[in-house]
Amino acid sequence: MSTTARATLGGGCFWCLEASFAELDGVTAVTSGYAGGDTEDPSYEEVCAETTGHAEVVQVEYDPRELSFVDLLEVFFTIHDPTQVDRQGPDVGTQYRSIILYHDDDQRETAASIIDELEPEYDREIATDLEPLETFYPAEAYHQDYFEKNPDAAYCRVHVAPKVAKVREAFTGHSRTANE
Repeated sequence: MSTTARATLGGGCFWCLEASFAELDGVTAVTSGYAGGDTEDPSYEEVCAETTGHAEVVQVEYDPRELSFVDLLEVFFTIHDPTQVDRQGPDVGTQYRSIILYHDDDQRETAASIIDELEPEYDREIATDLEPLETFYPAEAYHQDYFEKNPDAAYCRVHVAPKVAKVREAFTGHSRTANE
């Protein structure tokens, strides 16, 4: 029996999501990629041109004995604004939409329940799309581990680092850094 589960989530730039989820104990891998569109094996340029229908997402592999899907969703809803439509911060376009691509009925039901539970906490309606995962395409190699490889890049300092810091602070019980 496999002890690895997967979640596929989009909430803005995948660099922010990848670095944030990589902070968590129980996460065994995070891959930046594209999902939710119609074009087979899209490129970054095609996704950014908004011609493929894909969102920038991360696929998180995790050990459900250490971290639950609910835990991942808690982090997900903490590190992005799920009420924004087709944008997060400075990133604007359909590829930056908030989306949960569920792998099975349990994930769908759990995500729908969490969205319903969180809705009253926001001034606006939660705009997170909830769709079945059809195909996940890994992004180009230079997007993988981007924050780890480029911590001093301006985008990383201004946008990624604060989200990583937020995860370290808010999720100390699950944070690799807090548990070292």
